[in-house]
Amino acid sequence: MRPFYCFLLISWLAFSLATAPAFAQISGPLVVKTANLAVVGLASSETVQVNVVNLAASVMPVVTGGTLPSGGTTANCAGGITFYDANGNVITSATFMIGSGQIYSAPLPYSQIPAADRPSSGNGRTAVWATVSINNGQSSDAPCLLAANVETFDTATGVTHLHTEGATLEIPSRVSGVRPGPL
Repeated sequence: MRPFYCFLLISWLAFSLATAPAFAQISGPLVVKTANLAVVGLASSETVQVNVVNLAASVMPVVTGGTLPSGGTTANCAGGITFYDANGNVITSATFMIGSGQIYSAPLPYSQIPAADRPSSGNGRTAVWATVSINNGQSSDAPCLLAANVETFDTATGVTHLHTEGATLEIPSRVSGVRPGPL
């Protein structure tokens, strides 16, 4: 009986090794990072907005001989912002792709919150919260260092009522020797 089990084990290993390259992914794994931002109270006259900025620097090759560098890796952040009601239900979401130094803002006016999620009595004030997610894609070498904040402001005048710094999310570059964040 033992030779039969050895035969099965060796056959299984040989099959696994022979077929593994057909199923393997050449590119790196998909990395998704998510940060929860602060819960904020929102009145009927207000808008809540999440702002994100890509703080990663683009990477240019070092060239000697007096020629200008070309190519390199441009810092890019791809991700999404999702707003939730007090019950944890998704109200709305948005996706973004921003380069180095670029800002993306996702506003949510009170009027876009479904009526079922708003208080039926009182002053109409409701709580909302948001998440910010980034991913590097399976073939991206671009560094991403994203800073996020949440703010509320008067919808009619634009006057800021609240500004809260959120999290910083980082997906480092897969380019050898490159670190997009602080040392």
